[in-house]
Amino acid sequence: MSDADQTLDGAAIADDADGAGECAPGSAKIPAGDGASPGAQVPGEAPTVAPDPDEDALRGDVDELVHVAAQRDDYLALAQRTQADFENYRKRVARDAAAALERGMTGLAKELLPALDNLDRAIDAAAAEDPLLEGVSLVRAELSAGLARAGIESYSPIGEAFDPSLHEAVATAPQPSGGEPSGTVVEVYQLGYRLGATVIRPARVVVAA
Repeated sequence: MSDADQTLDGAAIADDADGAGECAPGSAKIPAGDGASPGAQVPGEAPTVAPDPDEDALRGDVDELVHVAAQRDDYLALAQRTQADFENYRKRVARDAAAALERGMTGLAKELLPALDNLDRAIDAAAAEDPLLEGVSLVRAELSAGLARAGIESYSPIGEAFDPSLHEAVATAPQPSGGEPSGTVVEVYQLGYRLGATVIRPARVVVAA
């Protein structure tokens, strides 16, 4: 090879080396390397935020607290309903027991009242000097006191206005001028008995006409 050819070949090689690092007109220059670095933001996209483990844990704790609070409210409501049901049951049992006791006392009084009536008749018919009068009177007083201790009391409504819920009229009696007003109890044939507000036996009375 001549000296001139070698000179031309060396210039060509030099030109190729100089142009290797240049880009053709209108083309983008590509930086050296394998590509975009890890974590690099792509233009036009929102920045990527890594999840916070502490925030996730806090959210889980809040959810657990909400769940526990809901359970607590359910248990509290159940306890309140149970307490209310028990209180109603206790009151109902107390009412039933009181009603059963009253029925029992009323039944016992009705069995004893005829004996009291007979003792009253015996006392009224006995002569003042009859030696048995004191004994009969004591028996009658003890029986009446026993009923009173049980809450059963007698009543004699002489002078009161006739009340059909408390009295049973067996007769009427015309009144003289200036006598008792019409409808007034003027005589009691038989005492009435009651237990509290419950009338065991109404008083049998004569009412002014």
